[in-house]
Amino acid sequence: MPTYLVRARDTKGNARRERVNANTPSEARTAMREQGLFVQEISEDKGLLDRLNSFDLSEIQTAMTSVSIKDKAIFSRQFAVLINAGVAMVRGLGVLSDQCSNPKMKKALQEISADVQQGTNLSDAMRKHPKCFDGLYVSMVQAGEVGGVLDEVMNRLAKLMEDVARLQNQIKSAMTYPVVVGSIAVLIFLGMTVFLLPIFADIFDKLNAPLPAFTQLMITLSKFLRSFYVVFLVVAIVVIVFAYNRFYSTNVGRLTMDGFFLKMPLFGDLIQKTATARFCRTFGALSRSGVPILTALEIVRDTAGNQVISNAIDEARKEVQTGGMISLALQKEQVFPGMAIQMISIGEETGEIDTMLMKVADFYEDEVEQAVKSLTSIMEPIMIVVLGGMVGSILVAMYLPIFSIMDAIK
Repeated sequence: MPTYLVRARDTKGNARRERVNANTPSEARTAMREQGLFVQEISEDKGLLDRLNSFDLSEIQTAMTSVSIKDKAIFSRQFAVLINAGVAMVRGLGVLSDQCSNPKMKKALQEISADVQQGTNLSDAMRKHPKCFDGLYVSMVQAGEVGGVLDEVMNRLAKLMEDVARLQNQIKSAMTYPVVVGSIAVLIFLGMTVFLLPIFADIFDKLNAPLPAFTQLMITLSKFLRSFYVVFLVVAIVVIVFAYNRFYSTNVGRLTMDGFFLKMPLFGDLIQKTATARFCRTFGALSRSGVPILTALEIVRDTAGNQVISNAIDEARKEVQTGGMISLALQKEQVFPGMAIQMISIGEETGEIDTMLMKVADFYEDEVEQAVKSLTSIMEPIMIVVLGGMVGSILVAMYLPIFSIMDAIK
């Protein structure tokens, strides 16, 4: 009698995996229903050889795929349109899961649709998939369900995801140029040092020409890069990166490094403005959707992206919990710009803090855009000079001995 693997959920919505001995899949499904389980998937339990023959890379692909902000924004916008058009929630989830191109999100939507069909709230079903829908997303969906404005909340989520994605793309575009140019410069330098410079070094040896100090230094560097000792350099770099990651994974390390990043020239101001824009945009969207302030502050704290700023938001949450004002608590921490705190204070006094937060977010997103443009304009000539300097140093090292030889001949 064959054995079947059954993936099901019990009456409380908990996932269950069972093995059932039955003649047919129908008998296995019936046996599960008699135990009060809702069958989601059923497959035959094959032997090891059969599993190897039927090995599928789709599960590995699904596990390695990540859900981007763009994927969530598209889903939110489409889901809002379907809900607003009167399409049933389960049907809408089914339609979106069928046309979803991201395998991880497709699988999550299928499971969410099955949970909702069994009577689970949409927010509770989404909470089971934190890699696809984080706490911010789930809290806003829950507020939309409670308030009966799920389509409006989904539109706000789509707008929020689009704004966050646009902000990230601006920063990535600013970093792409220096990273690409720097990588090309390093590759050219290593290529000329390892392959080209030794040819000239052999020529100089045959001519018994006296080598200038700079040329001798570059030849010594070339010999080192072509020797076994370069392995120790690679190992040292790997150890340093590993030690940094371990240090940053600790609370003290994250707090120390994030504080250092905020004080960096050029980049520190950009990080502060980006964090301010993210805080105001996220907090404003949560408040406008009806999420309680304390819950909203907890979510924003966890999504701040900088430990120093997260600690400041947590202190503000504690201050609000005891009856204080958000603006005064943030002012004590001295993390956010003064103008942002003043505008938040005005929003608290007028009772329109969500509107004021959105205006602050718009302002600082424009500031980030301008800062990115300024940073790019500064980095371009610097990277050109660096590239020219690295290539020029090799050329100088090769031609200096030639001038010495010509002087000796004269």
